[in-house]
Amino acid sequence: MVALPAVAIAQLSPPRPSPSGGHDIPQAAAADGAETAGRNPPKLAIATDHRFDNGSGIAIHGLDGTQIENLVTLGKVWGFLKYYDPTVTSGRLQWDYALFRVLPAILRAPDRASANAALVKWIDALGPVPRCSPCAHLDPHDLQSSPDLDWIADARLLGETLSRKLQWIRDQRQVGTQFYVTLAPKVGYPVFGHEPSYDHIPFPDSGFQLLALFRYWNIIEYWYPDRDVIGEDWDKVLATFIPRLVLARDSTGYQLQAMALIARVHDTHASLRSSLDTRPPAGHCHLPVSLRFVQQQAVVTAVDGAPPNPSALQTGDVITKLGGRPIPALVREWAPYYAGSNEAARLRDIATYMTRGPCGEVGLAVRRDDHALSLEVARVPLPKDHLAMGDYLPIAFHDLPGPAFRLLSPEVAYLKLSSASARQAGDYVRQAAGTAGMIIDARNYPSEFMVFALGSLLVDRPTPFARFTAGDLSNPGAFHWAPPLVLEPKAPHYRGKVVILVDEVTQSQAEYTAMAFRAAPGALVVGSTTAGADGNASRVELPGGLFTIISGVGVFYPDRRPTQRVGIVPDVVVEPTIAAIRAGRDPVLEEALRLILGPKTPISRIEEMYRGQLH
Repeated sequence: MVALPAVAIAQLSPPRPSPSGGHDIPQAAAADGAETAGRNPPKLAIATDHRFDNGSGIAIHGLDGTQIENLVTLGKVWGFLKYYDPTVTSGRLQWDYALFRVLPAILRAPDRASANAALVKWIDALGPVPRCSPCAHLDPHDLQSSPDLDWIADARLLGETLSRKLQWIRDQRQVGTQFYVTLAPKVGYPVFGHEPSYDHIPFPDSGFQLLALFRYWNIIEYWYPDRDVIGEDWDKVLATFIPRLVLARDSTGYQLQAMALIARVHDTHASLRSSLDTRPPAGHCHLPVSLRFVQQQAVVTAVDGAPPNPSALQTGDVITKLGGRPIPALVREWAPYYAGSNEAARLRDIATYMTRGPCGEVGLAVRRDDHALSLEVARVPLPKDHLAMGDYLPIAFHDLPGPAFRLLSPEVAYLKLSSASARQAGDYVRQAAGTAGMIIDARNYPSEFMVFALGSLLVDRPTPFARFTAGDLSNPGAFHWAPPLVLEPKAPHYRGKVVILVDEVTQSQAEYTAMAFRAAPGALVVGSTTAGADGNASRVELPGGLFTIISGVGVFYPDRRPTQRVGIVPDVVVEPTIAAIRAGRDPVLEEALRLILGPKTPISRIEEMYRGQLH
């Protein structure tokens, strides 16, 4: 298994506080710098109210339909007030603990009307909401999406009094005042700096488990820029996960349900980053091989050559059963816990983790060429550095081994982003001068931010390549378009063809970089579906010392076509095949060479240009 350099895994490994490296500027919104939430917020109510510091005191052992219905309303009202009521947005209340204070009354309510009356009494206790001056308004100019607030006018759901109060609060909202969220300067991704993680709370704790759901659900509802492409009825997700999270009977069950909730956002950036050691299949050992789903089958793409390696597996083997269970059945069982913008990204991550388990031998059914084999293969301990990262396993890149830049022939230059240097961008272009084409391999994660350093050398005029959306502190739930980002031409200019290679490993900053380079005149993208998660990542703390991240900025093409979940769609689709893996061939690179050298170029010439580079 090929390990990613530490600098290259910001979107794949648990984020750690680190310098932004110049990424947090408008032109670099795919930097993946997950913002670390502050654990020592200002001494407002959040730091002075200690009523529930040792637990919510709420134990729920079962829920009926009425209680779930009332809790759905509570969750939506609690989140609305968190981002709209001036008493809450000013930080004068410990709003998490306010939830625990009203929760018993909602659980006791025998019907919807009684629960709504309890909510009215709760809101009245916050104090009157004065008329705003100045008042916030929703500017329709460059509005990408509006807040989804029609529900507060639904008197059938809320009753006349509660509905009227919520509409008043909405209409008296103040300009740009938020305590629980800020927007990062220039880029605009949300920073959730006042969300305590409550590391010390013992679980199970029904109240804090419900708080986790309400916190996350409302962050997606009001601050997730890709809410419109989730593909789920978000209200139904709330109702579904209330019993699943509240009734989880231990810490592991709580974490698994939180994973399943996060996966419903369909964002490859997400997952419960703090808890990868509990995501199935769990275990501190694994088979010393790399797997990849190719043609819907789990294929061995590399065997760890470092001793000791007891594996009897070979490159090109297809694993059909693991531990006596068919691979498709295992994938169906595990998939709900894997966050992925699309199926390609989900299968990528499942392939990376699927051989984990207890140390010792595991039975495998394998297809090797035309032969069916039964093997007993030993799982070996994961490297200690992986365990230190929360059982994170590195995802294998699919680029060429060796130096970042080389000439595959006098006609073709090759550059891989996984070890390219922004400072050397000009040198790469000078060395590539006179070649017919340059292949830029993005089947990896960039070692440095290359968008402008190299992208500006590929264009001959100012060239728009992306535009973003960002949230609105005065109108939570609204997102506005930013102006297009532009590559400005610089010398030395590369005049040959540009071909960018992508696949399911291409994620976030790699996708953003591919977008930029694709803007070069005549550039082509070759390969298969990318991971579909672009934009800076925002960190979200959850009770129990847990955290996840979300794609915090909407990233679109200049014409406003989306990239989230869609990914960077290739101009020329080339999928890997089992036969190619067994033969040691790279069909994606081969197609790139044909596009540069011409379709009639003999395969023997193409192979001699790169086969020696593979080892």
